[in-house]
Amino acid sequence: MKENLRIGIAPIGWTNDDLPELGGEITFEQCISEMALAGYQGCEVGNKFPKDPEVLRPFLEIRNLRICNQWFDYKLTTESLPDNIDRFHRHLDFLEAMGADIVGGGEVGKSCQGKIDTPVFTGKGKLTPEEWKPFLEGINRLGQIARDRGFRLAFHHHMGSVIQTVEETDRLLENTDADNVWLNYDCGHFAFAGEDPVIAFARYLPRIAHIHLKDVRKNVLTRVRVENWSFLKGVKAGVFTVPGDPEGSIDFGPLFKLLRETDYSGWLVVEAEQDPSKANPFQYAKMARTFLRDQLDL
Repeated sequence: MKENLRIGIAPIGWTNDDLPELGGEITFEQCISEMALAGYQGCEVGNKFPKDPEVLRPFLEIRNLRICNQWFDYKLTTESLPDNIDRFHRHLDFLEAMGADIVGGGEVGKSCQGKIDTPVFTGKGKLTPEEWKPFLEGINRLGQIARDRGFRLAFHHHMGSVIQTVEETDRLLENTDADNVWLNYDCGHFAFAGEDPVIAFARYLPRIAHIHLKDVRKNVLTRVRVENWSFLKGVKAGVFTVPGDPEGSIDFGPLFKLLRETDYSGWLVVEAEQDPSKANPFQYAKMARTFLRDQLDL
C-alpha cells in the first residue's frame, strides 16, 4: 500500500483564500519551505503561488515538492456551461504544466461557504428539482473533458454548498459517469455536516480519487450549530484542526484500517484551515506529518 500513497498538504493553514486576513503576512516562500521541512512530498495551490508554471516550478523543485491538485470554482448553477468549460480548460492547462493529474474543487454557485454573515447550516446552497439535471450534466461534461486530457475530476463535497451531505453526494455520484466524476473525500467536511466520516469513506471508496485529511474540534462545531454561525466564522474560531491534534474528535483508526485494506492509489492531503496566529502552521504541519508517519508508516 505504501508505494501507492503520497503525502501532501494544502497551503490553507498558512494563508486562507477565502479569508485573506488569515496569514496575510506569511510569504509564499515561508509556506512552501515549511511544507518541505515538515516532510511533505507535494502540495495544493494557494492564492500567493505564482500563476506562471515556469516561475512556480523552480520554487517547488528545489524543495522536492510537486503540485498534486488545485481547487476549481464550479459555477454551473450561476454561469453557463460554455463559460465553465472555458475556465476549466485554462485551469487544466496550469495543472498539466505542473505535472498534476487531479483537478479538484466544488460548486460555489449558490454556496454560502464564502459568506461571513450567512449561517452555514440554515443558509446552505440548495438545488431545485429543475436545477439538478443541468448541474449533473455539466459536472459530467467537465469530468469527460478532464478524462480526455488525462485528469480525474475529484469533486469536493463542501459545507455550505449544494453538495454537503451524504444524500447529496449520493445523488451526484449516482447520476454521473464513474469514469468521469470522482470524489475528493474530506473526512472533516463530512464530520462537520453531521455525517459519519468512516461510513462515508467505506461507501465511496470505489469513486475516491483524492483524499483530504482534517479533524474537527467538537466544542467549536457545537457553537456553530447552536449559535447559527457561518462557515467562515467557524473556521476563524478553530472548527478545523489537523489529524493528530488531541483537540480533534475524529477517530482515524477505523478510517486508516479501511485505507490499509484497499488499493487506493493517490494523495493523502492534510488540509485544515486555521488562524495561523492561533495555530502555528509549521507546528501543526509537523504534528500531522508525525501522526501519519506513526499511523500509516508513511
